[in-house]
Amino acid sequence: MNREEHILQLRRQLRQKALEARDRLSPEERRRGSLLMTERLLGHQFFYRSEIFLCFVSYGSEIDTRELIEEALRQKKKVYVPKVIRESEIPEMKFYRLTSLAELEPGFRGILEPRGDSEEYVYREAEAGRTFLLMPGAAFDGLRNRLGYGKGFYDNFLADKAALQLRTAAVGFRCQMVEEIPAREGDIKPFQVICF
Repeated sequence: MNREEHILQLRRQLRQKALEARDRLSPEERRRGSLLMTERLLGHQFFYRSEIFLCFVSYGSEIDTRELIEEALRQKKKVYVPKVIRESEIPEMKFYRLTSLAELEPGFRGILEPRGDSEEYVYREAEAGRTFLLMPGAAFDGLRNRLGYGKGFYDNFLADKAALQLRTAAVGFRCQMVEEIPAREGDIKPFQVICF
């Protein structure tokens, strides 16, 4: 086994272990962590100074983002959520404007997504300082390394958006923190990792 294969295997094992730990959380632990995360982010300078909010829609045992999305909409922020586009061999993630959670429908892997007929988010460097991107993950470490779900959607989305990379946070539960995630070329660290 070469070094790259070894790293991939380690990452798979870390991902599986962290997701199993997350799945074992009780409904009460999940509610508490989601509430603490929401309270923390509502007071976060990235959130309250943003006019544009790019946020994932929570799925399965992920930390719950619905209240955060609803509050951003109440505050008249422009909210965009991801949709996986499978027009080519390699699927990609795009963000579409959301005005209500009722607009979401099951999409890639059953995750709630926008239909894709609303305004698409277009990156403009001049707006990056007024934009906040919140991302999920399977596991995180103390050096801000983030292990996603294996498709590289967020790394690919952020690859050419240096200014936006400085306005990102990844969120999860404390049980998703691991000692060390072996990084790979192309991995983009969130500016901050917040776990409860």
